[in-house]
Amino acid sequence: MPPEIEAVLAAATRRSISANQVIYREGDPATHLFLLVTGRAARYKLTPEGRKLFLRWLGPGDVFGFMTLQTDAPPLLTTVQAVREGYVLVWDRASARALVRRHPRLYENAYSAVTNYLASLIDALVSRASQTAQQRLARMLVESAHQIGRARPDGIECDLTNEQLAEMADVSPFTASRLLSEWQSRGFLKKSRGKILLCSPERLVSLHF
Repeated sequence: MPPEIEAVLAAATRRSISANQVIYREGDPATHLFLLVTGRAARYKLTPEGRKLFLRWLGPGDVFGFMTLQTDAPPLLTTVQAVREGYVLVWDRASARALVRRHPRLYENAYSAVTNYLASLIDALVSRASQTAQQRLARMLVESAHQIGRARPDGIECDLTNEQLAEMADVSPFTASRLLSEWQSRGFLKKSRGKILLCSPERLVSLHF
C-alpha cells in the first residue's frame, strides 16, 4: 500500500452504523469527513413542511462531509441517514484539513467528487421540474437498480419499499403504489415485501422516455 494511503487511513477512526441511523443532520456543524466502507445511506433535505426530499444514494467508496474541509465551514446543508448497517471511516476536521494540506491530491479528489455530486443534483432538479410523476418514478427505480441493486438471473433486485420510492421520486405513496402495480402487471417488475425485482429496465426506460 502506498505510504500516502497508509497515512490517510491511519488518521481515521472506524465507526459502525446501524440501519436508519442518522450519520449527520442538516444544520449540524461540519466537524467530520466520512468514507462509507460498507452499508448504504441516503442523502436528503427536509422541506419546510418536514418532508424528506431525496437527493442521492451513498454506497461503499462514497465520501461525504466535504464542508469540513472549508476554512470557515458553514452548517451542513443536508442529512445523511444509513439505510443498511455497515461502517464508516471518520476523520475529524483538524485531521482532514491537515491531510489535505500534506497531500494536495486529496483536495483534487474532493473537488472532483463534489463536482460529480452537483451534476447529479442538477439532473435531479431538472427531472423534478420537467418530468411527469410516471417518468420520475421510472427514473428513480432504474437508477436505484444500477446503484444499489443485486444482479439475478431474472433481473436486478433492490431493497426498496413503495414509501421510499415515493419520497425519492417526489410523488404520493398512492401514485407510487398504483404505478408499481401497473408495471408489475405488464411484467416490468415483481414486488415483494421490502423488495423490488426489476425484470426489464430497458423496456421501462423506452416506454417512458
